Amino acid sequence: MNQADYSANVERALASNPHFAGRTLRFEQEQDRIVLKGSVASFFHKQMAQEALRQAGVDQIENQLEVNWV
Repeated sequence: MNQADYSANVERALASNPHFAGRTLRFEQEQDRIVLKGSVASFFHKQMAQEALRQAGVDQIENQLEVNWV
């Protein structure tokens, strides 16, 4: 899979997940590793973002999402 397809899969996985509607999650691609950035409402959502990427075929994930309780 080329880099553009890989990025598109990650974007689709995050955009199609109902847990992240209206949230601005960002990611950086470094080779086959994805670094997740942004903020979510709970640790559950942080984990769900990571699992959404795993289901999209991402093996290496660095989850830097911040939990914002407000």
